[in-house]
Amino acid sequence: MDTREMHERLPLAIRQAVDDFGDHLARVDNRSAHTVRAYVGDVVSLLDHAARAGCATPEDLDLGVLRSWLAAKQREGAARTSQARRAAAARTFTGWAHRTGRVAADPGAHLASPRAHRELPTVLRADQAADLVTSPAGDRPGHDPEALRDRAVLELLYATGVRVSELCGLDRADVDEARRLVRVFGKGAKERAVPYGVPAQRALDDWVRHGRPAMIKDGRADALFVGVKGGRLQPTVVRRIVRNAALAAGLPHTSPHDLRHSAATHLLDGGADLRAVQDLLGHAALSSTQIYTHVSTERLRAAFKQAHPRA
Repeated sequence: MDTREMHERLPLAIRQAVDDFGDHLARVDNRSAHTVRAYVGDVVSLLDHAARAGCATPEDLDLGVLRSWLAAKQREGAARTSQARRAAAARTFTGWAHRTGRVAADPGAHLASPRAHRELPTVLRADQAADLVTSPAGDRPGHDPEALRDRAVLELLYATGVRVSELCGLDRADVDEARRLVRVFGKGAKERAVPYGVPAQRALDDWVRHGRPAMIKDGRADALFVGVKGGRLQPTVVRRIVRNAALAAGLPHTSPHDLRHSAATHLLDGGADLRAVQDLLGHAALSSTQIYTHVSTERLRAAFKQAHPRA
């Protein structure tokens, strides 16, 4: 049964609570559409389970119901990462329900979260990243507008470590050419300024002056990067640009997020402060950035084993 069907069969009071919760996530918390869909889907699943257990209103939820829902998902073979997300969604919902007076006590406050196993991210070597961002544009001449756009996209992704959604959301006015900064709106609509280097500046200059005017259909278009039809560049196209560049450079499959991982790791390898990298990436918690210190440590260990005579 899909989420829509589960939503429709919920008791009226619970269904209304879900709708209000989704609206709160989008309008008040400024969560992304993807996050809203994921959290609402998890909460609908939880409340469907609760309704079948006899709950008619949010007030009927208790810790036992939350735990039995997670246990049922575990029996279905859910991954630990999915379970951790579900627990987070449940806690967010019950916390919101308590703050808004829908429940007298917050049962999710005592719900433990399964610890998700975190694999080390895929990271390119510095020379591989350089090969990727300077990879040939296939049969397209160097002055081809798409070739200029793709080169600027690749350079800016690696230079700044921005998320693909953040890159696609950039407007022309978000680029400060004089100070080589881009204004980025990340998760929760949080704004940050991210610097970029000379190679990215040159690629952006070529795109803005020679490529972009040839591709925009409306001279008033705000988007920094546009697609072949003149509209704002879409994440699916950016992923294809990165994938094709990796193939042209003879590299394994690479995604925009792999470039983000690579940028963060190379910054730390070069001596950047962990807090500075956190700010650059737009991480809310330092723990999200610390994974890259593990990557650097593993790379150092691998180099030691390969090179030291007594490794």
